[in-house]
Amino acid sequence: MSNKLFLTPKFITTPSQNGVGRYVCQLQRVVLKFCKNHGSSRGLREFIEHDLINYSKENPGTVVYLKPRRHRGPVIVGEYLNGDQQSIYCRNFSREEISKWLNLLLSQSGNHDGTRLRKLWHTEHPSIQGPWTPYTFRDPMLNLVKFPNADLSKVLNQPKTATEQLLELFEKKKNDHAPKQQSE
Repeated sequence: MSNKLFLTPKFITTPSQNGVGRYVCQLQRVVLKFCKNHGSSRGLREFIEHDLINYSKENPGTVVYLKPRRHRGPVIVGEYLNGDQQSIYCRNFSREEISKWLNLLLSQSGNHDGTRLRKLWHTEHPSIQGPWTPYTFRDPMLNLVKFPNADLSKVLNQPKTATEQLLELFEKKKNDHAPKQQSE
């Protein structure tokens, strides 16, 4: 059975905060493979003649190689900083289509067509302590308590009722007056 039927699992390999301080283009190298005579390479040859110098001036961080080869179809190969490669077979493409494909390669961070991300999140500094749970900061003595327990069955942070507040005030007044009566 072939492994080409399944998506290869990978982790995220691009810099996660690219563009926060300074943007670094992930496209490292572009190889334009074309035939000097064949008709299907006409659009790529026109791009090379008219637009390649402007493209190179606009993107100085990307190296552009030209690779003429006989009797082969035109191909654009993009190589990224993370090691990914992406090939685009551009038979009978116009000059404008070649420019659009190059801009697409420039804006991507690699070839993610056939990959399945192992996790939807990635961190450079994973936690040693493990994930947080609702029981993370609980008192360990709760493990030894016999249930049902009257103290643990009470509602936490319940506001006092008006009757309870009045009873507290009455007790406070009663205690304040009691020492004065004993001293007299």
